[in-house]
Amino acid sequence: MSESESTPTVRPTSPAHDSAFLRACRREPVPHTPVWFMRQAGRSLPEFRKVREGIPMLESCTRPELIKEITLQPVRRHGVDAAIYYSDIVVPLKAIGVDLDIKPGVGPVIAHPVRRWEDLEQLRPLEPDDVPFVTEAVGLLVAELGATPLIGFAGAPYTLASYLIEGGPSRTYENTKAMMYGEPELWAALLDRLAVITSGFLKVQIEAGASAVQLFDSWAGGLAPDDYRRSVLPASAKVFEAVAGYGVPRIHFGVGTGELLRLMGEAGADVVGVDWRVPLDRAAERIGPDKALQGNLDPTVLFAPEEAVRTKTREVLAAAAAVSDTGHVFNLGHGVHPTTDPDALTRLTAFVHESTQR
Repeated sequence: MSESESTPTVRPTSPAHDSAFLRACRREPVPHTPVWFMRQAGRSLPEFRKVREGIPMLESCTRPELIKEITLQPVRRHGVDAAIYYSDIVVPLKAIGVDLDIKPGVGPVIAHPVRRWEDLEQLRPLEPDDVPFVTEAVGLLVAELGATPLIGFAGAPYTLASYLIEGGPSRTYENTKAMMYGEPELWAALLDRLAVITSGFLKVQIEAGASAVQLFDSWAGGLAPDDYRRSVLPASAKVFEAVAGYGVPRIHFGVGTGELLRLMGEAGADVVGVDWRVPLDRAAERIGPDKALQGNLDPTVLFAPEEAVRTKTREVLAAAAAVSDTGHVFNLGHGVHPTTDPDALTRLTAFVHESTQR
């Protein structure tokens, strides 16, 4: 049995254990609603653009000191309640030898798409030695962050499978769905391999000190509920089960997944991320009890005048409060747009904190 497949054990209590973010994930009372933003470390920050200048995306994800700096930038600037590890969902695939690159303006491009059984041979389990830079970077971050939690993350098996099958980004997922419907055994074998790889990547982050993890299923919103239940949920559930024994909160997020929210919770998440299309009180009805909620301000609201941002933020907070006074992590309904004014995020963080002081 490899280290990445070994039985996990609950980690000792970390300095971040009683942070507002982790308390909200556990649905415990909090001093204020915690805030973090998907893509908070990225092109919206001039300091990010400066340190990344001339460095390709995938290379930047393998330099521990650079990872540390980029991850910490939004914590310093915005005063958010959690950091999220700077990486990309295709990093574990690159680390096991998949021939891919991230093309500027395009996204991940796969040299040899997965279309046949023999194509699965390029997908082996990920071992900690494949990603020593992750272990080092997380260690550096945890030491610097202290009581501020670090969120680890990975791409969900379905989204990774879609990139691998299509060979890059897609609007229709025609090859992906053709395999899912037409070759269900190959499809299941592919997702099972990706579940093992994803689990291994999350375990490395947790064992190095991450306080929570988020599974991004960015493309799951293109699925009907029955297809998700039958063809996708088992692989995501395998990932969540693989890291359950560590005792860290597990977050599940997808875009356009309003019809899938209950199923995404059933996959094993402790926290379900909701995009801006479904109010949080309605999302809670769909998800069911015993799950914390994350979200869900429309990212484009940040381009509106300050009073409009505050009005929409109050609506999000009121919808969350209508369900419970615990168990809400404030976030955007998707990632920060690259042209967002960073000061708008700083003001938003402060406004949420001030508006929700207990």
